[in-house]
Amino acid sequence: MDIYRKITSSLRAKLLTMFVILTCLPLIVVGLISYNKSYNTVFNNSKAATMMLATQLATDIDNVFTDTKKLLELEKNPNVLHFLFSQTDSNLDAREILQTMSSYRQTYQYDGVLNITMINLYGRGISERKGVFQLNKNALRNPHFEYLIQHPEAVLNIPPDDPASIDPLDGFQYKKHNIISIVSTVKQRVTHEVIGFIIIDVDDSIVKKFSDNVIIGKSGFFYVADNEGNAIFLPSKATNSTNRLQNKNISSIIENKTKDYVDSSEGKPEFIVTSLSMSTGWNIVGVVPLQEIVEEANSIRQLIIISVMLSIVFAITLHFFVSTRLTRPVRILKNKMQLAASGFLEAKVVLTGTDEISDLGNSFNIMIGKIRMLLDQSIKEQQEIKKSELRALQAQINPHFLYNTLDSILWLAQSEKKDQVVQMVMALSKLFRISLSKGRDWITFETEIEHLQSYLTIQQMRYRDILDYEIAIDSSLNSLLILKMTLQPIVENALYHGLKNKRGKGLIRITAKIEDEDNFLIVVQDNGKGITEERLQQLRKDLMEPHTPKETGNEVSGGFGLHNVHRRIRLYYGEAYGVQVDSMEGEGTIVSIRIPCDWG
Repeated sequence: MDIYRKITSSLRAKLLTMFVILTCLPLIVVGLISYNKSYNTVFNNSKAATMMLATQLATDIDNVFTDTKKLLELEKNPNVLHFLFSQTDSNLDAREILQTMSSYRQTYQYDGVLNITMINLYGRGISERKGVFQLNKNALRNPHFEYLIQHPEAVLNIPPDDPASIDPLDGFQYKKHNIISIVSTVKQRVTHEVIGFIIIDVDDSIVKKFSDNVIIGKSGFFYVADNEGNAIFLPSKATNSTNRLQNKNISSIIENKTKDYVDSSEGKPEFIVTSLSMSTGWNIVGVVPLQEIVEEANSIRQLIIISVMLSIVFAITLHFFVSTRLTRPVRILKNKMQLAASGFLEAKVVLTGTDEISDLGNSFNIMIGKIRMLLDQSIKEQQEIKKSELRALQAQINPHFLYNTLDSILWLAQSEKKDQVVQMVMALSKLFRISLSKGRDWITFETEIEHLQSYLTIQQMRYRDILDYEIAIDSSLNSLLILKMTLQPIVENALYHGLKNKRGKGLIRITAKIEDEDNFLIVVQDNGKGITEERLQQLRKDLMEPHTPKETGNEVSGGFGLHNVHRRIRLYYGEAYGVQVDSMEGEGTIVSIRIPCDWG
């Protein structure tokens, strides 16, 4: 699953996988098919060439034995027939027979024929080497003679090591020669009755020279075997070599041609071809290690494997170059998109070329440009909204305060307190002049305190017997910029909801300090009646609401002024700033205002 996930999560991995599948698999399949085709071709060609050698060897042996078997025509010689049929010695017949044998030799040049022998059923015979002789044992007891009596038309080829080989010379030894005996019957002309046998002794070198002179591969050889797979003639280089072969399997190949190779006793396959000699009935068996036959095919296999591997390496190397050129612009585009997604809208794709990826990069640049434009437009709209909300909040605050102040002026005028009316009107004029501030939203802290003093002057004239105030502000804070009309609503809230309902005179105290290098804190504290715990929790909850709480009668149930100031501060400075209220019933209320330091 991890490999699958890695492949599916990377475009380059997908391209590599697809490239390997579409390139390497066909190369491997073509290589396997080529190897199989070349192997079969080389194997069949080697087999055909070896078979031709075996067939040629069999043909050569057939030619030799066919020529040699022409001596069997001596059975038709009248002198031979008379000699074998007659029971009396006839020197004339013997001389005539030996002369005839000599004539045949001179005519056909039989260098490999060592001896020609005729023998009748009673053991009386004649040969080139011994002349006329008489066997000291019954000739018909020999199994080969018994077979020929039953099959008079047959011609036997008896190998040298045959245990039932015919010894017509009664122990005569050929010096340095092993013989092959060609045996046939001699029949009476009229009745075709078997009257004797003709035996031609041939030097086995005429057979061995063919197998000695012909080799297969580097270590292969031909040998002559009977129908059961037993070796008759082995070349000198193959002495005891056939012992490692399984005769049963060779016999199966000779008889049925079921397969082309057998396993040796060493476990290595041996390639076998056979060809039948029609004259002798023997099999010419070619034996060679299978590895030598397919050696050329193995070379071709190695060449194909190397070619396929080099092709695969080349294909994969080519893929890396191609995929790098294809995926590099995509990776660049991906990184730029991730930067843009993280908020960095200055990301810009620089791509060369005119392909689809370049078009996509240009489209991305256009999109980012439009997003920046829309974002700038949105920021400007939000700023305008903030300004509109501020003006709306100020509009809510100013009429509220103006209503109370005018109500006090009306009361003073009705009481005919002209000096106090003048003083209050002047304070109200100064207060509104600062409130307008030529349309500015921020004023200095000194000006805000001056604005607050004008307000308190007005309120103290209205509530002289219940209101006292104290402003303890360090002059070093005068140059700080503050959102105008921040303190007046808080003080107004302390007056109306803290001191107004308290018995006796109350005190409002305003202090300020630098909290840290980035923020400063303004505290408005009163010793009014305080707020119940339940009401305090509701008030804190209302401050978190995005909308101003509803008014109920003459009292603001959720702290109208507090909520307006808190909302204005958060609109301009952010969620980290605003108003915090702490109070205990019967002891008073503390309102803390946290805003950032801005020294102008």
